[in-house]
Amino acid sequence: MILSVNIIALLLIVAIVWWFWLSKPKAKQVQSDVVEILVDNGVYTPARIEITTAKAVTLRFLRKDASPCAEKVIFESLGIRSDLPLNESVDIKLQAPAPGEYDFTCQMQMYRGSLVVR
Repeated sequence: MILSVNIIALLLIVAIVWWFWLSKPKAKQVQSDVVEILVDNGVYTPARIEITTAKAVTLRFLRKDASPCAEKVIFESLGIRSDLPLNESVDIKLQAPAPGEYDFTCQMQMYRGSLVVR
């Protein structure tokens, strides 16, 4: 009995670690200048955005999730913080970001996404 409880607890810990720190969503390749990102049910959709050229891009966030965690989006490496009002689109314009990967999160880092510039 105790062994099975320990095994279940260990599997739950592994699932939590994978979900919050190790999982990488499939990248959505974008060719347009505007990328629409839905903030709902604890995730950004799409959560991983790939652009192939270093040109100006607008990330349009639409927050449908009333959770306080979803109130902000933060691009730490770019020094960008933006409020996301409920049910309103918010545009974040990036002027030709250098090639690399730019993570974005909520203020509690539970919502996670990344912009990949190739």
